[in-house]
Amino acid sequence: MPKQAINVASFKTYLSESYNELVNKVSWPTWKELQGSAIVVLVTALIISLVVFVMDYVFGVHNMTNTSFWKGILGFIYKLMS
Repeated sequence: MPKQAINVASFKTYLSESYNELVNKVSWPTWKELQGSAIVVLVTALIISLVVFVMDYVFGVHNMTNTSFWKGILGFIYKLMS
């Protein structure tokens, strides 16, 4: 048998076994479980984005129109040091 025929046969076997596993062996979540997981992901993403925003505001540039580069706590510390 040519090598290409063996590869096609093994690919067909792979596809049929994958389909069988997805249909019969995987436990899919219910609609309620999916909604609950989506809400957890959404709330977590919002909390993380809020933390990043606060860190950026405190430690970074939050007013691009001002001539001073550092604002917030770091700006206060730099003013004390100079």
